[in-house]
Amino acid sequence: MSATDTQKTALFSDILGHLQPVGDFFGDYPFVFSIVLIGLFLVIAVITAAVVNRIVGKLAAKTSFSWDDKLIAALHRPVFWSVLFVGIMTALLPLKPGPTFHGIVESVLLTLMIILWSGFIVRAIRIALRAMTASSSRQLLIRKQTVPLFENLAFIIVLVVAVYFIFRSWNIDMTAWLASAGIVGIAIGFAAKDTLANLFSGVFILADTPYKISDYVVLDSGERGKVTHIGIRSTRLLTRDDVEITIPNAIMGNTRIINESGGPHEKFRLRVAVSVAYGSDIDQVKSILMEIALSEPQVCNDPEPRVRFRQFGDSGLNVELLCWIENPELRGKVLDILNTLVYKRFITEQIEIPYNKQDVYIKEIPR
Repeated sequence: MSATDTQKTALFSDILGHLQPVGDFFGDYPFVFSIVLIGLFLVIAVITAAVVNRIVGKLAAKTSFSWDDKLIAALHRPVFWSVLFVGIMTALLPLKPGPTFHGIVESVLLTLMIILWSGFIVRAIRIALRAMTASSSRQLLIRKQTVPLFENLAFIIVLVVAVYFIFRSWNIDMTAWLASAGIVGIAIGFAAKDTLANLFSGVFILADTPYKISDYVVLDSGERGKVTHIGIRSTRLLTRDDVEITIPNAIMGNTRIINESGGPHEKFRLRVAVSVAYGSDIDQVKSILMEIALSEPQVCNDPEPRVRFRQFGDSGLNVELLCWIENPELRGKVLDILNTLVYKRFITEQIEIPYNKQDVYIKEIPR
């Protein structure tokens, strides 16, 4: 028997010593005494769980948080069974079971306790993570998008620790297992370095959130599309040609990304560049462009459209209409509408749009 097992047996023996007057009453009936002990600890377990639920629960209900109420409710089951576990182990001592039987029963009960408390810890972590996402701070690492990642990571850590303690409860030496796991981990790390690079990049993307689902992004390579999926390994974009592009997160994490949906709002600024011939009334041109922008329902009134006279071009005066649309997805559609309206209106107002022309002069007709 190990030193830890000896300490646990001494603990249960001390508890039994305090209850010895009850044992003396039953005399030569240790089996009845054990049943009485189990019943006594069952009552204590019920009372303890009720105290946790009612007294501590009432204190938690007075706070402005909701997560502590859920935590108290999740604590009921492990507290109840932990107290009952102590009672069962104490009730075994009057029966004087053999070391083998006693060890098996103790290992089984410890395994059940580890499973119960591991489940409580996982649930408590989930409650805490979801409470943290309710914070309005944008600087938090834990956000709504990253909650599943941290939940899965916490579950894996708790599972590994629980398995370790379960093996310890059965007196199984974990040294060789840990050494083997370290060697296997190194081998897997070398073999799957690209996968791990995508994994870590996915974690940083989910944590930093340079873009989110439904955002329109433009990559350095020229791809532009709507983000449809952000996974641990890759990010998917749906282009305007309805073609889905899957890009490894290692590339997304190391490239320059223009998020057209980012900023204080999702609105996108549209530029309609037009050139008018020299001699045109520039004030009239500006007025016409403003009228066209304000008459189009898909153009936002806030921010207000504006017209800028950019420069004196080689063939005409370069003017630009600046207006905003609600979503970058509408860029092509609204640009087509505005270009059409500008062209038709200029024809009506007899405003010339210059274009490159070549004049051929014949200096002498050969004979």
